[in-house]
Amino acid sequence: MKLSTAALFSVAFAASQCDAFSPTLRSASSTVVSSTKLQMANPTESVFLSPETAKKCVEVAGGSPLYAYSMDKLVENADACLAFPNAYGLTVRYAMKACPNGVILKLFNKKGIHIDASSGFEVRRAMMNGIPAENISLSTQELPEDFAELVDMGVKLNACSISQLERFGQHYNGTGQKVGVRVNPGVGSGGFSASSTGFSKTNVGGPASSFGIWNKFVEDGTVPSIVEKYGLVVERIHTHIGSGSDPAIWQSVATKSLSFCKIFPTVTALNLGGGYKVGRNKGEPSTDLQEIGKPVAEVFKQFAADNDGRELRLEIEPGTFLVAMAGALVSKVQDKVHTTGDEGHVFLKMDAGMTDVIRPSLYGAIHPITILPGSGKAADVGDESESVVVVGHCCESGDLMTPKEGEPESLGERELRKAEIGDIIVMDGSGAYCAGMSTKNYNSYPESPEVLVDDKGEVHLIRARQPVEAIWANECTPEGLF
Repeated sequence: MKLSTAALFSVAFAASQCDAFSPTLRSASSTVVSSTKLQMANPTESVFLSPETAKKCVEVAGGSPLYAYSMDKLVENADACLAFPNAYGLTVRYAMKACPNGVILKLFNKKGIHIDASSGFEVRRAMMNGIPAENISLSTQELPEDFAELVDMGVKLNACSISQLERFGQHYNGTGQKVGVRVNPGVGSGGFSASSTGFSKTNVGGPASSFGIWNKFVEDGTVPSIVEKYGLVVERIHTHIGSGSDPAIWQSVATKSLSFCKIFPTVTALNLGGGYKVGRNKGEPSTDLQEIGKPVAEVFKQFAADNDGRELRLEIEPGTFLVAMAGALVSKVQDKVHTTGDEGHVFLKMDAGMTDVIRPSLYGAIHPITILPGSGKAADVGDESESVVVVGHCCESGDLMTPKEGEPESLGERELRKAEIGDIIVMDGSGAYCAGMSTKNYNSYPESPEVLVDDKGEVHLIRARQPVEAIWANECTPEGLF
C-alpha cells in the first residue's frame, strides 16, 4: 500500500494566522466518534494486513502473538520526514526508543536518517547495528558512566541537567569539547491534561517535568558561566515538549528556542525534538509535516537576517511519526466469555496483552482493532458483528485493550466482527512504544517475536520468540541459602 498517513487524514482543520509556526493537524472527520464506532465492523483488512498476510505472519513467527511491521510504510514515513522543509539543512534523527529493532535501525540508516538515543545502552545497541557513532545524538535522564568513551567515539551528547553539564565540563576541562544543551522551555504538550505546565505522562516540558535544564538557568547566566568555566563549545540547542503537538504551544516553544541559540554564538543547529501527532483512529488528528515545516524554514531565515547571516541547521526527532502506523500487534482470540445483566459484557481474551502493548493500560491509549478470520481467508470475514470488550491474557485487571475513550479507568466497548476462538486480532498503531516498551515476562510470558512485511508482501522474521528458559536464565541461588 502506498497511501501516506497524512493522506488518510485529508480534511484539514482551519488554521489561524497565529498558528503559522505550529503543527497543522489533519482529521478524517470533525465529528465526535464514540468508542463503539472507532472502527467500522467487518473490514476485510487492517491498516496493512489482509487475512492472508496476517496468517502468514503467524506462521513465520511460529505462532502468535507477534509484532508485524510494513516496510512500505516505514519507507513512506521516512521519506515524509526527510522532506521536512528547512532553510539551511536538515538532520532527521529517529527516536529509537519508539521501536529499537536492529532491522528498523538499519533501514532508517540506509535512508540517511540519524539516531536519537535516550540511554548509553541505546547508543551501544545502535552502534552494534552499524550506525556510525557520529550519527548518534544522546539525550538522557541518566548520564552513563562511560559517556566520555562514547563522546570520544563521535557520539554527540546533549547535557540534560546542570549536573550533567558540570560532569561533562570537568572531564573535558579546557579542551574546547563540543556539547549540546537540552532546555526545558517552560511549557509542554501531551496527555489527557489540558494544562501546558502541569504533569502528564506524555508531557516533557514545563515546571512539572524533569526533562532538560530549566530555561531560566540558561537566561540568567548559570549555564553560560559553566560553559565558560570549562571552555566548552555549545554547538546545539535541544528542546522537546512532549507528544501532544499543541499548535499554539509548539509555536511559542520554537520561537523561544531560537532565543536560546542567540545566547550562544557557537550554536550551529537547533533541534526541535519530535512528538508529531499521529492519528491512530478515525477522527483523530495527524500532523502535516509539510505545512508545519514551511513556516519553520521562514523563521530560520528571519533569524539569519536578524543575526548577521547566521544560518542554523534544523534537527527533528520523530519516533511515533515514523513507526506507529507501520506496526501492528497480531494475536489470536484465545477465549471468549460473557457476563449478564444490564452491566454485562462480551469479553474477547487475546493471547497477548499488556506484556506486548502497555499503552492502553499506561495512558488509556485507544488503538484500532480488527478481527480477521482464523482461516486467513478474506472470504470468511462475514457480516455479523457484536459489541465487545477486548482484554489481555495477564492476571491483572488493568490488562485492558479497549479503555473508554477519555476515561482510561473505564471499560470501552467496540463494535467488531463477531469473533470465534482462534480468530486473529490485529491491533494497529502498535509500531511505536509497544515492542520497545513492553512489560515482557510479567506472568512469565516470553518476549514476542517481530516480523517485517517487505515491499513484495513477503514476511521475514526479524526477532525470534524468546525461549522460556531465557526468562530465568540470570537467576541464581546462593549456595547454602536453604
